[in-house]
Amino acid sequence: MLSGNHLVAGQWLAGSGEFQSSPATGEAHSFSNGTKDLVDQAAQAAEQAFESYAGGAREDRAEFIRQIAAELETRGDAIKAIAGEESGLPAMRLAGELGRTTGQLRLFADHVAAGEYLDRHHTTALPDREPLPRPELRLMMRAIGPVVVFGASNFPLAFSTAGGDTASALAAGCPVIVKGHPAHPGTGELVAQAIQAAIESCGMHPGVFSFIQDSGYDVARALVQHPLVKAVGFTGSLKAGRALFDLCAARPEPIPFFGELGSINPGFVMPAALTNRGVDIATAWAGSLTMGAGQFCTNPGVLFVAEGEAADSFVASAATALAGIGTQTMLTDGIADACRAGVSGLENIDGVKKLAGEVAEGRTAGPYLFEVSAATWRANASLAEEVFGPAGIVVRAPAEEFADLARALEGQLTATLHMDKADHAAAAALLPILERKAGRLLANGFPTGVEVDAGMMHGGPYPASTNAATTSVGTLAIRRFLRPVCYQGMPVDLLPADLGD
Repeated sequence: MLSGNHLVAGQWLAGSGEFQSSPATGEAHSFSNGTKDLVDQAAQAAEQAFESYAGGAREDRAEFIRQIAAELETRGDAIKAIAGEESGLPAMRLAGELGRTTGQLRLFADHVAAGEYLDRHHTTALPDREPLPRPELRLMMRAIGPVVVFGASNFPLAFSTAGGDTASALAAGCPVIVKGHPAHPGTGELVAQAIQAAIESCGMHPGVFSFIQDSGYDVARALVQHPLVKAVGFTGSLKAGRALFDLCAARPEPIPFFGELGSINPGFVMPAALTNRGVDIATAWAGSLTMGAGQFCTNPGVLFVAEGEAADSFVASAATALAGIGTQTMLTDGIADACRAGVSGLENIDGVKKLAGEVAEGRTAGPYLFEVSAATWRANASLAEEVFGPAGIVVRAPAEEFADLARALEGQLTATLHMDKADHAAAAALLPILERKAGRLLANGFPTGVEVDAGMMHGGPYPASTNAATTSVGTLAIRRFLRPVCYQGMPVDLLPADLGD
C-alpha cells in the first residue's frame, strides 16, 4: 500500500502540496512534496543515529544490509509491478534489476564483514630512535557522516532508493537520506518500506534511513546544503549534477559530491578489425546502442571508424540492423522530449548525414544513426554531447588520426577498442591516451552491462563524473564515504574495536 508520504526517522509524514506520478501504464498516484522542515528532521535523526550505527559491530551492520535484501525479495512482485507501470521497463529487465539490487546489497554486507575496507595500519613505537623517538601510530578508515543519495531516473531499483550509493554508504557506516526520483515515486516508497522493515527487524536506530519525495528542486537544495550532511551520491544529468556540485562546493563547509553525470562512451574500430569483422561489430553495436532504448549512462553513442571501403559496409550494416528495431517506451515524457531535441540538434549541423531514424511521438523513441567526417566532428563540439536515447554517430577518420581524436575527447565513463591482432601496435599507442580519458577500457566488447564486482570502475574524468578517483559500482564505492583517522599513542582499551587488536 502506498501512503504518498515521506519516511523520516521511522515515521511516515506528510509534506506540503502534492504531485502526481506519470506512469507509462496503469493508474497515476498522488505523492506529497517534501519540505525543508522534513529535511531538517531527517538530517537531525541521521546525526543522532550516526554514533551507534558507525560505531556498532560490523557483523550487525552486515546483517542489517542482508535483511534489506531479504525484505526487498519478500516484496519483489509488488515492487516490480509498480516499477513496470511507472518506468515502462519490461518485466525481464526489472527482474534482473531487482536481482542486481539485492546482489549488490549482499556483496557489500560480505565486504563489511570481511573488514578489508578498513585499510588498517599499525606502526610500532621506537622510543629509543635517534635523533627523535617514533610514536605508535594506528590508522583505519572511519565513516564520514550522514549521506544524501539521489535516486536515478534510468534505474528505479539498482541506482535508486536501495541502490548502489545507498548500499555502499550504509556499508561504510553512514546513515542515508534518499531523495526519491519523481519518475518512479511509488517504486521508491515500496523500497523504502522494505528498508524500514529491516531497520525494525534488526533493531537499528530509525534515523539510519529516511526517504523524502519532491517534484521540484527545493528539497534537493535543502539536502545538499544542510550542515549535518557530509557527502552526496548522485546519478543523473550533467546540468542537474553540476548545479548540486556547485552548491556543495559553496557551503561554509564544502562537502564531497560524488556525481556520475553521463558519457558518450566512444569506441575505436581499428583497421584490421573493421576489414575482418566490420559487419559483425556494426550489428552488435546496433544492439548495444538500442538496449533499454539507449537509456544507459554507458550507451556507446560514438564510434570512430577507419576510412575506406570497409567503412561503407560497416555503416550499411549498422543502418540495416537499426532499421529492424522498432520504437521503445522511454522512462519519462521529459526524457523522450530531450531525446527528440538532441536528435534535432544533430540534424541541423552542416556536414551531419542522417542514415536511419524517424521522429517518434509521445513517450517513445526509435533508433537513429548519423555519420560525420573527422573534420565535421572537430568543428562542432555539440556532436560530443550526450543524447540520452538510442542515437549513434559514426565518425569516419583516417586511422592515423585516431590518437589526436582521442586526445580531444572529454572525460568518459568508458572507451572501447575494437581490434584484431594486427591492430595491437596501433592500439598500444592509443591506450595511454584513453587511460586518461575514461575509467573503464574495453577490448572487443560494449560497455552496456556493468558488472557489480570488486574489479569494476564506474566513473571517470569530468564531466563523466565529479571525482575520477572513485567508482559508484563495486566494492571500491565504499571508499567515497570513509575517511582515514590516525590514533597516535592511544591506549589500546580506548581504540575502536576493529583497531585494538
